[in-house]
Formats: sequence, C-alpha cells, structure tokens
Amino acid sequence: MRAVTVDSVPGAPAVTELDIPRPEAGELLVKVGAASLNGIDIAAAAGYVQGLMEHRFPMVFGGDFAGTVEALGEGAHGFAVGDAVFGVVMKPFLGAGSLAEYVVVPAGHGVAPLPAGLAVTDAGALGVAGATAVDSLDAVALTQGETVLISGAGGGVGSLAVQLAAARGAKVIATARPGAQTDFVTGLTDSGTGIHVVDFTGDLETQVRAIAPDGVDAALHLAGDIAQLAGLLRAGGRIASTLGATQEAVKDLEVTVHTIMADPNASTLTVLAEQAASGALRVPVAATYPLDRAAEAFAAFSSGTPGKIAVACA
Repeated sequence: MRAVTVDSVPGAPAVTELDIPRPEAGELLVKVGAASLNGIDIAAAAGYVQGLMEHRFPMVFGGDFAGTVEALGEGAHGFAVGDAVFGVVMKPFLGAGSLAEYVVVPAGHGVAPLPAGLAVTDAGALGVAGATAVDSLDAVALTQGETVLISGAGGGVGSLAVQLAAARGAKVIATARPGAQTDFVTGLTDSGTGIHVVDFTGDLETQVRAIAPDGVDAALHLAGDIAQLAGLLRAGGRIASTLGATQEAVKDLEVTVHTIMADPNASTLTVLAEQAASGALRVPVAATYPLDRAAEAFAAFSSGTPGKIAVACA
C-alpha cells in the first residue's frame, strides 16, 4: 500500500510502499478514503516529540481517518466488513497512522459510524480537531451568554470551537491574522453572528477590552501566550490550553487553567458527525490533496492555511 512515511526524524514525509497491516485481536482494518493533517504530524516530522512518545519506523503519519471496514481482528465487536466509519487512530506510539491506503485501529475506542450525509473528506478531517474543541469548551464549562476568547481561531480546532461556542449562545472573540484568515473566521457562522474577530498581530488587550471591558469569562489557548490570555480573563475566569500550559503559568492570577488531552471517544465523535451531517457544524476543509501530493499538504499546513488540510487516500 502507499503511505506517507519517514525513516527517521527529523525527516521529510514522502509516499512509500508498505505492506498492508493486519488487524490484531480487537482491531479493525480500515480502507482509508480520507485523512487530514494535525499539528502533531508537523511536530513529529520535525523531531519535536522525540522522547515524548515512542516512534516506530518507518513512521506512517496521520491521526484522523474516514473509510470502510475491510477486515476485523478476532474479538472485534460493533462493526462489520463494509461499514463506513471515521475517527482517530488511538495508539500509544507514533508510526501506524492514517495517511495511507489502509490503517488498523482499535474497535473499542476512537471510531464511530460515518452517517449518511457526511462527506468522507469532511469526516476524515473531523476527529482530532472536533474532539479537542468539544473537550476544551466543556473544560471551561462555557454557557449561554458568556464571553469566550479563542486564540488561534483560524486553525482546525479553533474554527470548530468558534462554531460550537456560538451554538452554545456565547459571545465569541476570535483572534486571526488580517486578510484571508479573518475573512475565513468571520464566515464560519451565518453572517458572523456572535463573532468578533480581533487582529492577532495587533494590540490584543486593547481590542479585547473594547469588546469585554470587565474581562472575558473563558479562553481557549490554542495559540499565543497563555499569560497574556489569562490577563484578559475576569477574576474567577477559566482557560483551557491545548499547548500543555498548566496552572503554574498563571499562578499570580485568580483564574483556573485546564490542560487539555482530547478524548475522541465514540460518543463525542457521533455527536460531532451528526452535527456536521445536518449542516449545523461546518468542517473547515480548506484544501484537499491526493495522497501522492502529501508533501504539498504538509507545506500548506506549515504555511498557516486556515482550517483543515485533507488528504484523499483512496
């Protein structure tokens, strides 16, 4: 099968030929229709996560996937050959990813049925970013009428979080770069309802205080300086960090930090898929590349292209 791999890190991802993996007990073999890139793929290629997770070479990149069940390992329950599925590769090591024609995943976690009405490309870009957005908003317990600051709104997680927060009835202050990224974020919901986009490159405090003079209720730290974001919270505010920040980073402020490790369980994936299939949630796929042009997909992601970068693997 074709797969996007490196033989060592740091390294340049390239398409190579590998044997089709075999599902072990409790696993599914999925023929991948689409996958997408996430920050960990870029970080892994650059060698930034060495020592944090086991690497197995040749290392196949990719976490998100959508496709069709091709075979079942012994004792794999809940799915049948031919089922359309999507999800996230949930393994304790890097190397058996989804940027390939086939991927093996656990049947019991990180996979859910692909509903009718949800395009394979969208499903293949939904799992990691969607679960991270949901878990971040749940961690700060965002409710109707509150104001949330989303730093990094132009990325995959941020663009989904903007929509989910607006759907909860929150006022959203989203950071984005001027130009195409700002236009992209503004267009995430109908008429930009409830969304205030501020210039990430400008005076963030002045811009945010003009909208929320007493401070925001919650913040999502998807990019930028957590200390700066925490300083824009009201006393008692909450902040969720997907970048590993902890309470120690804001120890002098009366705010609570939640460090996010997303859990793409079947329940969360199912709800996200239903929302996307119904049109209530837009999966922000900015561009789709064929598997043979995966190097271009990595370059587009690294250049800061807004939204998600998908890869068609079939």
